[in-house]
Amino acid sequence: MVVYSTTADQEAQVSGSFGELLRECRVAAGLSIGQLAKRVHYSKGYLSKVENDLKLPHETMARLCDGVLDAGGGLIEAARSARDRVVDAGLTLDRRQVLVAGTVLGMALAGGPRPALDERVVAGMRTSFEQLRALGVQTSPVVVLEPLVALLRTVHALALENPEPTRGRLLLLAARIAEYTGWMNQEAGDEQRALAWTRHASELARVGGDREIVSYAFVREAGLALYRQDAANTVDLARQAQLVDRAGPRTLALAARREAQGHALAGDRASFDRALDRAVRLFDVSTPDTRPYPVLGSTAPDPAELARGWSLCDLGRAEESAAVLDRELVRLPAASRRSRARFGARRSLAHALAGEIDQSCATLVGTLDDVAHVDSATVRTDLRELARTLGRWHNHGAVREVYPELRRVLGQRY
Repeated sequence: MVVYSTTADQEAQVSGSFGELLRECRVAAGLSIGQLAKRVHYSKGYLSKVENDLKLPHETMARLCDGVLDAGGGLIEAARSARDRVVDAGLTLDRRQVLVAGTVLGMALAGGPRPALDERVVAGMRTSFEQLRALGVQTSPVVVLEPLVALLRTVHALALENPEPTRGRLLLLAARIAEYTGWMNQEAGDEQRALAWTRHASELARVGGDREIVSYAFVREAGLALYRQDAANTVDLARQAQLVDRAGPRTLALAARREAQGHALAGDRASFDRALDRAVRLFDVSTPDTRPYPVLGSTAPDPAELARGWSLCDLGRAEESAAVLDRELVRLPAASRRSRARFGARRSLAHALAGEIDQSCATLVGTLDDVAHVDSATVRTDLRELARTLGRWHNHGAVREVYPELRRVLGQRY
């Protein structure tokens, strides 16, 4: 039984020892503790305390050590066990609750009988949704959430009051709006509402006969698990997405991409490579969705390569991660602020973890403006990790210059 001491005056007892496993992997790799410290950019004293079970292992440090020592995810899992950081999903909204939410949304609009809708009216509501999505990639989610919910209520109620084929078209639109509303709730930091809206989107899609959204809803749920650092559920949900009948190659590619991210989170490089290779093949054979609805998921030029850059950081391959993201970020349009903020923050983190502090700070300067505009809870996850990492170089000139703005953006709330 090993006792770890922490700066918060807490003691955690765990079975087995992360420190012993770290030492075994380091010795097997033929590295001294000083050599390992230089490669992962942590102090020799800190690593010594971790190896001797005097400090709890930080997950980022464990990922870097896992990558350098080629431990195949063993150190990542051992760190989580040591810190008791396995997170219970904890969100158990059942089908009945989701359907109740759908019933509320589907309440008839106030007033008298409704005229039959023609295609121009349906197209106008689609245009309203597209405009809200375009706004959502550039500003805070709180700006678009209320209009999205209001539009969804209207579309769903009209769907219930109109015959086919108008009913089906409106249900499909309602499902798309519900899925995006879930995403905006996640960006606003409300995971429970994000999950409820995502599941409601799936229910609407099933009724409307759209298997793409049924499949993609699992991808979205897997994304929620990814940001909870729950590798197992990320992989499981992404695999469920790939089992949905009649889902197209692009949706399946997005699911395989998410599965790859889950494997990377677990430190499983081989499974990551296989899943991402499958995503690349599926993206290559996918064709544009010609239906008059906004595309599901990422609109980035090469979403698979962005995922590769993202995940290499989780695999402890910080230098490789930074190189991929440096290359891919220049391809993102300036209007895609939410994506630029997300992958830009991960790029700056990768540079910092690789010990490239000047480059980390230089790239961060341009990213912080995008971060401030989109006000994303998920992006702030990486920024908080970046702030902790840069804090270890608090006397570095570039860090002193950028740190006040980083702290300001982290504290920002709309």
